[in-house]
Amino acid sequence: MKKKLISMALVAAMAVTMFAGCKKAEGDTPGGAEAESDTLIVGTEAGFAPYEYMEGDKVVGIDMDIAQAIADSMGKKLVIKNMDFDGALLAVQKGTVDFVAAGVSIDAERDEVMDFSVEYVDSTEVIVVNAANPAVATVDNEGLADKIIGVQQGNIADFYVEENVEYKEVKRYTKFAQAAEDLKNGKIDCIIMDQYPAEELAASNPELAIMDGTLFQDKYAIAVKEGNKKLLDSINAVIEDLKTSGKMDQIIAAHTGSK
Repeated sequence: MKKKLISMALVAAMAVTMFAGCKKAEGDTPGGAEAESDTLIVGTEAGFAPYEYMEGDKVVGIDMDIAQAIADSMGKKLVIKNMDFDGALLAVQKGTVDFVAAGVSIDAERDEVMDFSVEYVDSTEVIVVNAANPAVATVDNEGLADKIIGVQQGNIADFYVEENVEYKEVKRYTKFAQAAEDLKNGKIDCIIMDQYPAEELAASNPELAIMDGTLFQDKYAIAVKEGNKKLLDSINAVIEDLKTSGKMDQIIAAHTGSK
């Protein structure tokens, strides 16, 4: 009987040890979701053409081509998770996606909680108005004073307006399509956004127009979980190769029609 009790105790102890090991393996790893996987998960928000947008039921765009090149270089299958912009940035911090490619700007606040690749594209921020009844006269901070301004929540334009403009109100959207409807209906005075997506938005909404001039310049990078140096080094190598080989220009041209 004593031997039987000892054996049962040993079995129980082994079970506890194995369970603990399994739980550790299932938890977040410092390297993120890709650490021990044959897939690479990118988080994005597919309402930001030409960087990421829907083509049928598929997410495509400049950022997705870059993401695919990263996955190919690592011998992994790319998995795209389409979510709200803020949700994507939160997901990479938690390690539920490996990186975010979604027209992400680097700022001091983000830099404290995630790591960034080298910058891969320049961004020109513009003002979109109602073509028939433009409420903004000049492309500068003074022209935006006392206006109701639409921005994508968490986008660099959101931070820019908060820090530089004496606005009447800022309305934050998860999708630019929602902002476009409000602008057409006079609920906001303008939208501040990247020039390429602005051109796409104006093309699909002829009631809108892009004002001549640049409000400010920005650059985009890819975000990874803080401390994931291995993945970051791989991403940087791919971006540098795309730049030096001319493939980055080809990717941008393919989605913008530029030469």
